[in-house]
Amino acid sequence: MQYFIYIVTNKPKGTLYVGVTNDIIRRIYEHKTGVIDGFTKKYNLKILVYFECYEEILFAIQREKNIKHWSKKWKIELIEKMNPEWRDLYSSLV
Repeated sequence: MQYFIYIVTNKPKGTLYVGVTNDIIRRIYEHKTGVIDGFTKKYNLKILVYFECYEEILFAIQREKNIKHWSKKWKIELIEKMNPEWRDLYSSLV
C-alpha cells in the first residue's frame, strides 16, 4: 500500500491545503469535483501542486502534521523546489 501527502491550491501562492490519502487520484478528483464539503470546497482548492509518497501510513501522517505547522513561506518553498511553475500535477498521475 502507498500513502501520499499532498498540497492543493486555488492559484500560485494562494490558499494551501495539506492532506494525506492512500488513493491520491481518487482524492484529488474529489477536490476537483467538489463532492466533499469543507475547507477545500469553500476555497476552491483544486490544483495539485505537490505530493510525496510513503509506504508507511505513520510516516505519511507525521509528515502531513509537520507540514501543516509550517509557515506559508516554507510551504511555498517546498512546492517551488518540486514544481516551480505551480503546474497541476494531477494530469501526470492519471
